[in-house]
Amino acid sequence: MLNDIESVLVDEKQIDNITTEIAEQITKDYANSGKKLVLICILKGSITFTCDLMKKIPFPIEIDFMKVSSYGAGTSSAGVINIHLDIKREDLTDVDFIVVEDIIDSGRTLSHLVKYLSERGANSVKTCTLLDKPERRVVDFTPDYCGVEIPDKFVVGYGLDYNEQYRNLPFVGILKPEVYGG
Repeated sequence: MLNDIESVLVDEKQIDNITTEIAEQITKDYANSGKKLVLICILKGSITFTCDLMKKIPFPIEIDFMKVSSYGAGTSSAGVINIHLDIKREDLTDVDFIVVEDIIDSGRTLSHLVKYLSERGANSVKTCTLLDKPERRVVDFTPDYCGVEIPDKFVVGYGLDYNEQYRNLPFVGILKPEVYGG
């Protein structure tokens, strides 16, 4: 598996620093909001980031899960947002959501989810990403909390995959193009 990695882009120490900084900002922003704070983990890629992030927020929070895709097989984006697993809540007006994503490419998914959750009546909806590829943006979208901007390379590890592989790497690495046919 490690032989498939061209280089490490974001190492374990950097990831720890990013999650600490984002958690500190979220704590500052929501410590006295008076509403429930719910992190929505976008499955499957965001699970590792969400788990590390929530452990560093020092007040009660909830987590929920959505499974959303705009990708087909492999590396190509279909451009259509599909919700495969939705949240079911009756208390949306009392909830501040932070949608947690592993990486933002086109911006379509998070842009869609912010609108979707807002229209359903959420008190507020913000977004958080570990990695951002602004070069790939096709919609006008900027995350509220962003770990690090990265170049337009195919990355895996720390929850990110290629055909369900590499999620368990403790770092984010650039996958060799010959592995995915790039």
